[in-house]
This record gives sequence, structure tokens and C-alpha cells, in this order.
Amino acid sequence: MKGYAFASAIVASLSLLSTVAADVDPIVIKGSKFFYKTNGTEFFMRGVAYQQDIPGNGSDSTQTQFTDPLADADACKRDVPILQQLMTNTIRVYAIDPKKDHSACMTLLQNAGIYVISDLSQPGESINRDNPIWNDGLYNRYTSVIDELQKYSNVLGFFAGNEVSNNVSNTDASPFVKAAVRDMKAYIKRKGYRPIGVGYATNDDADIRQGLADYFNCGKTEESIDFWGYNIYSWCGNSSYSLSGYDVRTKDFENYSVPVFFAEYGCNVPSPRLFTEVEALYGDDMSKVWSGGIVYMYFQEANQYGLVTVSGNSASKLPDFTALSNQIASATPTGVNANSYTPTNTVARSCPAKNSAWSAATQLPPTPNQELCSCMVKSLNCAAKAGVQDSAFGTLFGSACATKGVCDGIQADGSSGVYGAYSMCSPLEQLSWVFNEYYSANNKNPQACNFAGNATIQTPQTPPSNCQALLSQAGPAGTGIVTSTPSGTGSSGSSSSKKSAAGLTTVPQFNFGVLTLGFYGLGAILTGAAMVIL
Repeated sequence: MKGYAFASAIVASLSLLSTVAADVDPIVIKGSKFFYKTNGTEFFMRGVAYQQDIPGNGSDSTQTQFTDPLADADACKRDVPILQQLMTNTIRVYAIDPKKDHSACMTLLQNAGIYVISDLSQPGESINRDNPIWNDGLYNRYTSVIDELQKYSNVLGFFAGNEVSNNVSNTDASPFVKAAVRDMKAYIKRKGYRPIGVGYATNDDADIRQGLADYFNCGKTEESIDFWGYNIYSWCGNSSYSLSGYDVRTKDFENYSVPVFFAEYGCNVPSPRLFTEVEALYGDDMSKVWSGGIVYMYFQEANQYGLVTVSGNSASKLPDFTALSNQIASATPTGVNANSYTPTNTVARSCPAKNSAWSAATQLPPTPNQELCSCMVKSLNCAAKAGVQDSAFGTLFGSACATKGVCDGIQADGSSGVYGAYSMCSPLEQLSWVFNEYYSANNKNPQACNFAGNATIQTPQTPPSNCQALLSQAGPAGTGIVTSTPSGTGSSGSSSSKKSAAGLTTVPQFNFGVLTLGFYGLGAILTGAAMVIL
């Protein structure tokens, strides 16, 4: 281990803070390449993943706590000078708290010429591969991150998902991620923010990597990714361009219509790492296709991928740091200027056909619309009480949905592409819809609006004109397509507050796991009839 003189870092960081943050030249996308907006120089990422102790998103992890790396000014003062020694121009962060102040860290990064690409999710509030949803809570979480970070000119882009579909068993989660891409792109445009790309970071699963790359690039431009991140660890030790499969992956993307880059790379077997792949990544064979990459990762943790160890205000470089520093210093990719660049790979991919390895529908879930959900609940004769216990949801859904058609308005099936208009509402709002459908199916018998004391009869409110239009589009069975643009969503509320538009409590990860159990119970009731209840 090589010690690091922290005093020099203090001097360097004080120098960085002594100047007023100057806006860096935003990075823009043209064809399949990134460019500096003003001078048109092609931009290649020399990146490092920068976040400690972050559990994986996309899974049903019980760990939800995380530390926002862009809100820790002392850590940024310590680390930015070290990142500069690696010629870093990009960091990737996996979760931020949009309610915190990020100005100090973003100023340090701006003054160091370092751009940021941020995931939009956080632990406990992400699209779960095993029980996918795209709802009001996640929409608010994602838009709140955009609202907070868009004001910094060194924000390069956002990831709407990271390794959500990671094998053949869960490709039906991809429509939900693609819906998030669609809606975040539309949100950025509707808010009048500068163009900021929204992409996806994928794993390198041999069975689905082609399907994933095609799926997120196919169809309408407004629904497809702006860039493609590839988490790849196939080059280990003294491998080679061909042995690692880099040659095949480069061939796969030579005609891709948006920028591609390594969103994570750096196999740690053997250890310490050699980083001989850097020469290939930034060399002539790959730099015509790939826009650089992001090394995983800055902090040393139990998984042994770190470049440095940190303790309080001190940091020590590891052998991996020295190896990467030596390799990256020789990385001089040859780019093109935006003014002389005419994209030739402008055709999007064809959507993959369904087969044994691919089950994702091209039809996407509806855009979350808090106003619609609120209007729906107010229009009902029978509604769920606010105090429904988490443990009761599965049983309650199972009881009501045993009646045919009752749950059509809330179903969400990424394989069949069938989504109810209220599939994006909170669990409690969905339960109210189901209770009311059951109540109506039983001729509004008062006993049909009880459900062990969890439901109550209410006087429906006469919907105002805006609600009438939304409810009309949703249709009487909740199976219509709502085309109205969402209103009242975004920075006005983050999903971390756990409140829906109607003021009803939601606990996204936990409740939906319970509802999945309810679905399995319902399967027995319906003697094998298939339905997805979210």
C-alpha cells in the first residue's frame, strides 16, 4: 500500500474551493458520440465509480440506507485531487438524496473538469427485477433527482436502471425500465431543462445482452435510450482484445445509433489489477465505437475493487491505483470533431422477437399520473381505509380479485404488454379501486364493502373537468389508455416521503413484495388463471 500525503490534498482542495465555480462546457450527444458543446471536441470518459456501501438496485434488498457522495463536502475535498491524479473526467454515483445540498461537491468537481453521471433510483426505491413496477412513487423519486442535478452543467446524464433484467428469467422487467426512460426524457423536455441524456446500464449476460441492447434502442426515439452503459468484467489480468471478447462486443455495437461506453469495468482477478484493458479501450480498434469507460471503483470495500482506502480525512492509494494511473496516462484516443462528423449509424435496432430467452413486450406501462389516481379514489363509492396493515394487502387483493374482471384496472404484465390504467397508482389507491369494483359487482351490497373492516363506503365527489377527462380516458373498467400529460409531479414531492397523491401511505419495496405473495395466493383461488397484481 502506498501512503498518501493528505496535507497536499488539503492544499489542492483549498485551491479548488478558492475560485468561484465556473460552468464547464456541457457534454452533448450527436449520433453515437459525445462532444463538448462549445468546441466540438469528442468526449471520451475516463471515469471512476464513486460511492461507498451502496446495495444493488433492481433487487429486493432490505438495505435501504446509503450515503450521498455528492453531499459530503469533506470527502469531496479529500478525493477530488486524487481523482485528478487519475486524469478522471467522469464519476458515476449510484444514489443521491435530492433534498441535500450538493453545491460544494459539484463546485469541486466542476473546477476539476469532472462530469457526473447519476443513477436515478436509490436502495428500496428502484424497479425490482422480480416484482417490477413503475408508479407514482418511483416517478417522483426519479424526477426529484433530475430537478436537483440538472442545474449543474457538469451533469452528463442519468441512468434509469442498472442491471434490472439480468438473466432470461426476468426480461419482463425491461418494459418498466423503458417506461422510466420514456417518462424521464419527456420530463426533461417538458420542464425546459437543457438536453441531458437518459440511458441504461446493463450487465454482460450472454443469453440476453443482444436482446437488451436491441430492446432499449428500438421503437420510437422518445421511448428509447440516449446512451448505453455496459458493465463488463471479461478482461482479467493479461488478457487480450480477442480473448476477453472485446472484439466481439465492439463488433456488436459498431452500428449502434447512440453512444456506448463501459459503465463499469475492471476485473479484479488476479489482484492487484493490471488494467491492461485500458490500452485497448482507448485504442484505435475500440475508440471508434466506445466512448471510454468507468472503472469500478474508487473505495476499497469487502469486494476488493477499490483504488484507495479511506479513513476519516486520510486516503491511501492501493496498487490498483498505481496500475490504473500508469495505464490511463498513456490513453490517447483519436476522436473526431462534431462539425466534421456526420453520423452514418442512424437506424435504430429492430425490437427483439419473443422466444425462450426474451419475454419483454414492446408495449410499455402507462406514465404515472398522480392526478388520475387521486381523481379515481375520490370518485369511488367504496374505498380502502388509510390504516390498512402491510401484512393484509395480499389477502385483501386475493379476496377481491377472485371475482372476474375486478383487478383488470390494476394489472401490469411486462410479458403480455397488458397494463391497467391504474397499474401505476399506489398500493392503497389500487386497493380502493379493487374494493369498489368488487362492491359494484355485488350490486353495492353494504357487506361487499367491508373486507374485515378495511373498506368503507363513501360519497363519491363530482369530478371537476380535469378529472372527468382523465377518468373518461381510463374507462369504466380501468383498462383504457390515458394520454393526458401528468401534472403535479416532480420536485413537488419525492417518493422518499412515502406519500401518494391522495395522501395515502405507500411502502414501495415491502408492500409490493407482499402483493406478489397475494398474487400467488390468488393463483390458487383462480385455479391457475394468470394475473399480475402490483
